[in-house]
Amino acid sequence: MRFRILRSLLPLTLAAAAFSAAAQDYPSRTITFEMPYSPGGPGDVITRVFAAAMQKTLGQQIIVDNTAGASGTIGSAKVAHAKPDGYTLLMIHVSHATSMAMYKSLPYHPVDDFEPIGQATNGPMVIVARNGFPPKDLNEFIAYLKANQGKVSLAHAGVGSASHLCGLAMMQALDVKLNEIPYKGTGPALNDVMGGQVDLLCDQTSGTVPSVKGGKIKAYAVAGKARLPSLPDLPAITEAGVQGLDMNISFGLYAPKGTPKPVLEKLTAALRQAVSDPEVRARLESMGIAAVNPEQATPEALRAHLKYEIDTLGGLLIKAGVKAN
Repeated sequence: MRFRILRSLLPLTLAAAAFSAAAQDYPSRTITFEMPYSPGGPGDVITRVFAAAMQKTLGQQIIVDNTAGASGTIGSAKVAHAKPDGYTLLMIHVSHATSMAMYKSLPYHPVDDFEPIGQATNGPMVIVARNGFPPKDLNEFIAYLKANQGKVSLAHAGVGSASHLCGLAMMQALDVKLNEIPYKGTGPALNDVMGGQVDLLCDQTSGTVPSVKGGKIKAYAVAGKARLPSLPDLPAITEAGVQGLDMNISFGLYAPKGTPKPVLEKLTAALRQAVSDPEVRARLESMGIAAVNPEQATPEALRAHLKYEIDTLGGLLIKAGVKAN
């Protein structure tokens, strides 16, 4: 009897030993960072910066796979259902939290089906418009929106995206109604603002700051309490007496649930080294984005931040009655 029990346990023991050995040898091949938004958008830019930095530490190539659609849930589902070996990871922002408020059901659970690795960035949002939009400054901008209720178009990157949340918060803070136009990603939305097909966009600095500096669009305000070093002449919206609009978007890195602890520890160490890298920080700062401090690039910090976003920004969608299906 004892022999039969030991024989039945042997395959499990060998499998566990092989899995442990694989974790110790990690990484031994190419890693994929799943980016659940369209190429060219702010998330794509940020993900590629960290992929390039972390592959130097890990010693293996990191490629970025863009799987846009359904507010980031398609790409997230790919990672949730991937083998938990550290070779398929998810870089995502607030939509990971807000998906719980928008969807009646998801093919994964944003908290239970992932292992947090750490936060990567924090970035404010900027309110921009097409060139030729009539208001000359922030005060005129606010007055114009109030005088033209329902006539001004607002692009966003899809329901539950950072730009959608910023637009909702802006409408609530200014007590105005705008015509929302959803796109499949920030890149297409920004292109149409630059092309003059749509009036406004409130989005992350990684896409907006270079376009503002290049004269392709005009900016009215930082959607927060402080000015940006990259755009020092642009006022914070609080300077016009507006309260309740303080949008700061953080990207974080996740692995599938069940990823071995040694693998997670190696990934967290590589992420912490990336956020400390002067070249990474300078590249992000040129776009108006801040890499987090190493103390925030931890599983504990990302877990706490996700809970905060579920409670606050998920609550914003619930208040606005937004549902994806």
